Amino acid sequence: MTREETFKMLNEYIDYLLDNSDAEHPMWNIEKVRSGNPNKWNYIDGCMVTAILYMYEMTGNKKYLDFADKFVGYFVQEDGSIKTYDPDELNIDNVNPGRNLFRLYDLTGKEKYRKAMDTINSQLIKMPRTNEGNYWHKKIYPYQVWLDGLFMGQPFHMEYETRYNKMQGCLDSIKQFKNVERLLKDPKTGLYYHGYDESRDMYWADKETGCSPNFWLRALGWFAISLVDTAEAMNESMYYEYRYLQTMLKNLADALIPFQDENGMFYQVVDKKDEKGNYQETSGTALIAYALLKGVRLGYLPERYCSFAEKAFDGITSKYLGRNEDGSPKVSGICLVAGLGGDNHRDGSLEYYFSEPVVENDAKGVAPLLLAYTELLRRQKA
Repeated sequence: MTREETFKMLNEYIDYLLDNSDAEHPMWNIEKVRSGNPNKWNYIDGCMVTAILYMYEMTGNKKYLDFADKFVGYFVQEDGSIKTYDPDELNIDNVNPGRNLFRLYDLTGKEKYRKAMDTINSQLIKMPRTNEGNYWHKKIYPYQVWLDGLFMGQPFHMEYETRYNKMQGCLDSIKQFKNVERLLKDPKTGLYYHGYDESRDMYWADKETGCSPNFWLRALGWFAISLVDTAEAMNESMYYEYRYLQTMLKNLADALIPFQDENGMFYQVVDKKDEKGNYQETSGTALIAYALLKGVRLGYLPERYCSFAEKAFDGITSKYLGRNEDGSPKVSGICLVAGLGGDNHRDGSLEYYFSEPVVENDAKGVAPLLLAYTELLRRQKA
């Protein structure tokens, strides 16, 4: 397909997803569909709504804003409470969808969205932390920091503190990034391990470093986005810290690029291309494409990084964007889920990462691809 044909198909794809989804039945949340349980406030839908709001920003088509408002508004009550969300669950994933509240409040002026920000922030205020000062990933994962958690918590944290708390917690956010750089970054490759256990008690944690054993692509993608989006939310008066996040982003990009395949994609376990069972994965590749494109647009990265991002985008769309037998569009090659610990004894091994289901149309892959698409649209307009 040409780029123009790809864009046309993605527009059709977005409409297909929206036409077949609402807050109670999001067709892109494959975990929820498979479980058969009622939908809840969650980061998967949050990522998709972010992409939909970006589509509104780029096109001005009110159908996108109306959908996002109706979707999030289903959960957010007039008093700012959020249906199915419990701050005391202390799950950092549940902070992420709160990021859409800022944009919806700005666009609609609905006071319930402003109140709901305080509800989300109430979780961060009581979130347990490691001794180094980082949020635990979840109450059920004590003393653990996962790369995903930086994306789930820090952009909201930075924006809330900047807008509504006189920037008092902004340095705390930067400190958490610095801790991750110090504790999870591999000095040889410049890549970051998926998780870190301060207690060293978990079976997946190296007894010396506390780190999990491998570099999982999507976790690295989430982390790249966390650097871009947190920097975007900052007040530029924090000049040193602002530049620090940008340097971290450039160093991460430079570490990732050598592992990019000829067709533009990255592998499920980034540095183990030739291992049996490894595969080119959509969500992490799309997250990296988006992070690089947005990083260039915001001036965090030199222009040359766009070529790597566009190559990644084209790799996904040529390999995994297609149609079902009924003609409906689909995106495949998406790792459904991966984590550490838990009931399934997720040990962070290669075998574990290769064993998780690979699915179609899940928002963990679809939303980043659409976000990368909106960045390409911005470049086209510019």
